[in-house]
Amino acid sequence: MAAAAAAAAAAAAYANLKLHVTPEKFYVEACDDGADDVLAIDRVSTEVTLTVKKDVPPSAVTRPIYGILGTIRLVAGTYLIVITKKKKVGEIFSHAIWKATDFDILSYKKTMLHLTDIQLQDNKVFLSMLNHVLSVDGFYFSTTYDLTHTLQRLANTSPEFQEMSLLERADPRFVWNGHLLREFAAQPEIHRFATPVMHGFITMHSCSINGKCFDWLLISRRSCFRAGVRYYVRGIDSEGHAANFIETEQIVHYKGSKASFVQTRGSIPFFWSQRPNLKYKPKPQISKSVNHVNQKGSEKPLEQTFAKMVANMANGMVRYVAFDFHKECSRMRWDRLQILMDQLAEQQDEFSYFLVDSDGKIVTQQEGIFRSNCMDCLDRTNVIQSLLARRSLQAQLQRLGILHVGQRIEEQADFEKIYKNAWADNANACAKQYAGTGALKTDYTRTGKRTQWGLIMDGWNSLIRYYKNNFSDGFRQDAIDLFLGNYSVDEVEPASPLHVQKDWKFLALPIIMVVAFSMCIICLLMAGDTWTETMAYVFFWGSASSGTFAIILYNGKDFVDAPKLVQKEKMD
Repeated sequence: MAAAAAAAAAAAAYANLKLHVTPEKFYVEACDDGADDVLAIDRVSTEVTLTVKKDVPPSAVTRPIYGILGTIRLVAGTYLIVITKKKKVGEIFSHAIWKATDFDILSYKKTMLHLTDIQLQDNKVFLSMLNHVLSVDGFYFSTTYDLTHTLQRLANTSPEFQEMSLLERADPRFVWNGHLLREFAAQPEIHRFATPVMHGFITMHSCSINGKCFDWLLISRRSCFRAGVRYYVRGIDSEGHAANFIETEQIVHYKGSKASFVQTRGSIPFFWSQRPNLKYKPKPQISKSVNHVNQKGSEKPLEQTFAKMVANMANGMVRYVAFDFHKECSRMRWDRLQILMDQLAEQQDEFSYFLVDSDGKIVTQQEGIFRSNCMDCLDRTNVIQSLLARRSLQAQLQRLGILHVGQRIEEQADFEKIYKNAWADNANACAKQYAGTGALKTDYTRTGKRTQWGLIMDGWNSLIRYYKNNFSDGFRQDAIDLFLGNYSVDEVEPASPLHVQKDWKFLALPIIMVVAFSMCIICLLMAGDTWTETMAYVFFWGSASSGTFAIILYNGKDFVDAPKLVQKEKMD
C-alpha cells in the first residue's frame, strides 16, 4: 500500500503553485509539501527548464496560480496560459475535483513595438478567440485523479500505467489542453507542472435513500477531436472521429463499492454536412457514402443512409434501433418514450454495468455501450440517455442494498429531484458548448412532463440558436480550431486568413432591403393623393424589399459568419 501511495504521489500534478514574473523569465514554483521544484520559462528563447527555489529572483512579481494550461504561439510570439481561479466541485474517492473559472494569458514579449498595425489587430483577434473558448463554462481538472478515463478503464490497467504522470496516461480524446501542453509532454521531468483539463460537465451529490448515504456522480467528457459548433462540424472525419462526441459516465459510490454506467453520444457517423445558409433548417448534405432522427423530412435521408450502412456492415457487435422521437412523442405524448425503453430493456440487461466491491474485486463489467444520436446529439439524445441511466441506476442501487425489493427511484422524492436536475444541467452544459444556448426539452428532464412554459423557452432558445448559428458561429469555430491546434499561427505568413474580402452584395443587398422596406412603411403611413397612387408605391417598394430578401436567402451562404482559419475540406 505504501509503495502504491508513493507511486500515486509521484504521478500527481502539483496542486499549489506560485507564478513569479521577471522581465527575462516566468518562474512557476511548486508549493506542495516537500517540493523544491521550480519551472523556469525563458521569455526570449522559450526554453523550459527545471531549477530550484533559491534561483527565483527576489525582485520577481509573485502571485498564486492553480495550474498551467499550456503555451500557444500567436502573431506577437508565444503566450503562457495559466489558471487563476478555481472552484471545488467535490471529491471522487477522496480526490478533489476542480472547475477552472478564470484564466490569464501572459505574453512572453515585453513589448509589441515589433508588430505592424495589421499584425497588432490580428493578434488582438486571436487573443479574443482564446478568451472566448476559455469563457465557455465547463473546464475541469484534478491534480491527483485521472478524469479522462472511466472507472472500468482505470480498473483494467497495469501497474506501469498507474505510475505514469497524469499527462502521459490521460485519454487524448478528452484532454482539451493537449495541444497547449505539447512542449511539456516532450519533457517528462516537468510533467508534474502540467495539468490535463477536460471540457464538459461534472456534478456530484451526497444522497440518502432509506437512511443509507451514497455518492452519486455524473461526468460528461467532450472529445477534442472534430470539436466545433453545431452547423460547421457534423458527421465524422477521415479518421472516424465524430462531431460532438461525448462520453457520459454515471457513478455510484457506497461503502467502498463503486458502480459505473457509461453511454456515448456523437454525430451520425458517416460523411455529411449541414452548412448554415440563413434558413431555419439547412438541408443536410450527405458527402460520402442508436439514432433518434426523424424518419421523414430533412432528417430522413440521414436515417436511411445510417440504417443502410449498419445493415451492410453485417456486424453482430453493432445493433441499430431507430426511434422517430418527434413522431412518437407528438402532441406532448412523452409517456410513449417507454416504448423505446421496453425495446432496449433486454439489450441493456445484457450490457450490464461496471461494479467493483469494497475489496477492489471486479464483480461485473459493462459489456456494451449505447451510442445515442439525433441531429445535434443534444436535446432528444439527453432525454433518452437520462432514461437509460435511470434504469441502470435502479439495478445498481438494488444490488448494493440501497433500494429495497420493489422500491423504485421515482418514489424517492428527494433523490428524484437531484437526479432530474443533474441531467437537465448536463443537457444545458452540452448544448451551450456545441449550439451556443441551453438545451431544449429540459422541462421534461427536470419534471418528468412537458409544459407550456417549457415550449415557450424552447422557442426562445431556438431563436437564439438561429442567430448564433448564422451570425457568430464562424468566429466560435475559429476560436476552437485555434485553441485545439487545428490552426497554427504563422508569424511570417504574408496574408492573414482573417482578412477575407466580402463580395459587394454582402453590404449592398441588406442596405437595399432595409431602405426598400422602410420606404414601404413610410408609404403606408403617409398616404398619397389617391388610394391607387399609395398602393402603387407600396407595391413597388414592397416588391423591391421582398425581391432583395429572396436574393439574400438564395445566396444565404455568403451572408452567414463562416470560419476563416480551417479550410472546408478539412472540416468535412
